Amino acid sequence: MNINFIKLSRPKKGVIVCAYLEGGQLSPTAYTIDNETNGLISAAISCSQFVGKAQQTLTVFTPSNRVLLIGIGKPSQINLAFAEKFGGIIYETLANSAEEEATIMMELDDFKSVEIAAHLALGALLRSYRFDYYKTKITKEEKPSLVNLFISVEKYSYAKKVYESEEAVAEGVFFTRDLVSEPANILFPSEFAKRVDLMTSLGLQIDILEEKEIARLGMSAMLAVGQGSEHESKLVTMRWEGADKNQKSIAFIGKGVCFDTGGISLKPSTGMEEMKFDMGGAGVVCGLMRALAKRKAKANVIGVIGLVENMPDGRAQRPGDIVRSMSGQTIEIINTDAEGRLILADLLWYTQDQYKPEFMIDIATLTGSIVVALGEETCGYFANNDAIARELQAAANAVDEAIWRMPMGEVYNKQMDSDIADMKNAGSRWAGAITAACFLERFVNDLPWIHMDIAGVTWLRKNLPTAPKGASGFGVRALNRLVFNHCEKKYEKNNLS
Repeated sequence: MNINFIKLSRPKKGVIVCAYLEGGQLSPTAYTIDNETNGLISAAISCSQFVGKAQQTLTVFTPSNRVLLIGIGKPSQINLAFAEKFGGIIYETLANSAEEEATIMMELDDFKSVEIAAHLALGALLRSYRFDYYKTKITKEEKPSLVNLFISVEKYSYAKKVYESEEAVAEGVFFTRDLVSEPANILFPSEFAKRVDLMTSLGLQIDILEEKEIARLGMSAMLAVGQGSEHESKLVTMRWEGADKNQKSIAFIGKGVCFDTGGISLKPSTGMEEMKFDMGGAGVVCGLMRALAKRKAKANVIGVIGLVENMPDGRAQRPGDIVRSMSGQTIEIINTDAEGRLILADLLWYTQDQYKPEFMIDIATLTGSIVVALGEETCGYFANNDAIARELQAAANAVDEAIWRMPMGEVYNKQMDSDIADMKNAGSRWAGAITAACFLERFVNDLPWIHMDIAGVTWLRKNLPTAPKGASGFGVRALNRLVFNHCEKKYEKNNLS
């Protein structure tokens, strides 16, 4: 779908979309069409339950155009997040309407700022995502008819500039969704690494370490996870250097288990097909790095992902094994299905040792326990630094991605102690997401750090206004906003002073 911003004027063809405030009057364009058709739109409203409540829609067929009225509620409800939902609902309503073109009239005083227009377009774009590469037969009804979406607004050139930056972020979201949607027989570690390596064309510096190099670094915890697979594990580093060299980097670390059977501690067969998205954290890091490169972010950012496959095999690690992490700490393997934390343990240590970032954030589909605690709507996160936690929360709030800070503490940390090693990789069945975070904290020293457990939010089981069911891309936008707020605002301030 093509999205364009045009001068505020009534289109001659296609669907005309008009906003309607709750209990309000018709917009100028809708009012004009109503007069031209002897009150056709007013009559349609009076014969329906449409009152302009947020996200209500009403389609009116006139001799010249199809008119879509969409409720935007009360003026106090209108913000950027609402505009994105508004755009997504418009797309969903019109995508298979047999219309190829639609124009959204941004003419109400409460609904015509360039920011609102840009984010409305962003919402439509995010909702338009499709993953149908492997469908050999797509019916006419399944294929979206909408080709061109026009945003008609007074300051259309400025709205377009705002949108272009957001469009780059959306491309990062789509890249994440594509990676997470791919089946594991296609996206195994080496193929994943190849796709990341293609981003060198965007200006990213990519380094790919093979198993021999990983072993030389002493990352036995990570390697133990993948030793039962025919596919070799990979460690991939992405670097974006968009700011002065004296600006410290910030680092994002992603768990990339391309398929997780649970290993010897085999998972139940029901639902195991979903374990293709156990690389969701790595997908988010890749989407973030792509977004930063596409929009030429004035920041220095490092992305590190560990790509493995957790399979049962004669070579696979066993419950009861002891492995030595890169930090030198030893880990007793209680459950081979608690593998993500083993990967992250080495990645966290490697990242701070090699790059000495200002702070680190790891992202992982780590535990089912976080889903029990927060459901499939909210990401739980853990932090050892209040200031960085507040920054992440503010960034997530700004883009309407729901996150919730979870507790940590010594009472949970002690549950990870082992009788025969420095620690074990799994505690009791209680507070599993918290004890997993406590395990990871043992590998970050005193560096500011956040752990995001995205197990519940990586895959959608129903459509949302800005995302179809399937891979969500959750986290890319929040982390992009965090980079902007923490690095780029500071960069601009330093250059102005």
